[in-house]
Amino acid sequence: MKMRLNRCFHSQMKDTGESGSVVMRKRKNIAMIGPVYPYKGGISHYTGLMYRALSDNNNVKMISYKLQYPRFLFKKEQRDYSNKIFKIDGVQYLINTANPFNCIKVACKIKKMGADMVIFQWWHPYFAPCYWIMEKALGKRVKKLFVCHNVFPHERFPLDAALSKLVLKNGDYFITQSKLDTENLISIKKDAKYRQTVLPTFNAFKMKNMSREEAREVLEISNNTKIILFFGFIREYKGLKHIINALPIIKEKIGNIKLLIVGDFDGDRERYEAMIDENQVTKNVEIFDGYIPDNEVEKFFAAADLVVLPYESATQSGIVQIAYGFEKPVIVTNVGGLPDVVNNGKTGYIVPPKNPKAIADVVEKFFSQNDSKNFQINIQREAYKYSWERMTDIIESFE
Repeated sequence: MKMRLNRCFHSQMKDTGESGSVVMRKRKNIAMIGPVYPYKGGISHYTGLMYRALSDNNNVKMISYKLQYPRFLFKKEQRDYSNKIFKIDGVQYLINTANPFNCIKVACKIKKMGADMVIFQWWHPYFAPCYWIMEKALGKRVKKLFVCHNVFPHERFPLDAALSKLVLKNGDYFITQSKLDTENLISIKKDAKYRQTVLPTFNAFKMKNMSREEAREVLEISNNTKIILFFGFIREYKGLKHIINALPIIKEKIGNIKLLIVGDFDGDRERYEAMIDENQVTKNVEIFDGYIPDNEVEKFFAAADLVVLPYESATQSGIVQIAYGFEKPVIVTNVGGLPDVVNNGKTGYIVPPKNPKAIADVVEKFFSQNDSKNFQINIQREAYKYSWERMTDIIESFE
């Protein structure tokens, strides 16, 4: 007997991967909302990779922005067309976040698509008015899942908690990525249905599969040089000054060391250069100022021995997952969700915040033990914990 299955309600077999039991899960109709290629930044990469992972077992429509931020709020170029590896087919660039009538129109279109669930990427209260309007227009039948990259923004401002609460209190399900974000979520919505998990690995930057030696040849750095990498937009809360202040100690103990500072200083470069001069480590620092196109990321991580995140505050950071994608150990501070993703002494090191000596001590320990191979093996062993398969299992478990 032939059975005609409506594609929207196709059921599939899915292995839970834990008890060995198999469950029947209905194929979901999902609309995803967030930035994707060609928008810049880690959340854009994350959203595109999530779309691909979910599309394997679900019917997914990707809705992105035709206007993400007004020019007066974000004056720099918001798009990067250099790396088409993050490009996904069929994206509808519909949302004008500054136009409430547009937000209503897009929500109505999503309803007509027959979406069972809408997944919102949430990281900043700027999106609160737009998302709140969309929530109301979608109605209660359509389930709303918020992937919380930050419940509250890194750099707080008046009304940020109120704006976040306005939107998140209407969510049905949540994914948080640190204990701090979970606590912040509960402060807004005490009965929130959530799953706390870690960011999956970002291995899509590994385009040429460059070796350490090949990357260093491109960067014109000797293979004998020990390299620490600080990567990403330079912001005060990221604590760059602490690794700069640790460098004189590191230099004295292990000698041939170089810190690569790679990212956009946003006009604050002179202050950090003054710190470098004061610490007399000018020859031990190399700066690559500006936005790094996606297709240029690989050479920095491939060349590095160790990636450092000396943050003063954080919920989580995609830089750890990029490092793990290159099987590089990390140094993180004991703030926010950063310790959640590091097995101390196995996949990296956890140090107190604002403590240059503690950073210097673990850098010396790493290089003196010459144990990079074991760190690499440990990162490989934890692959499922940081896999997109695990993330999709969590999303598909929400009913």
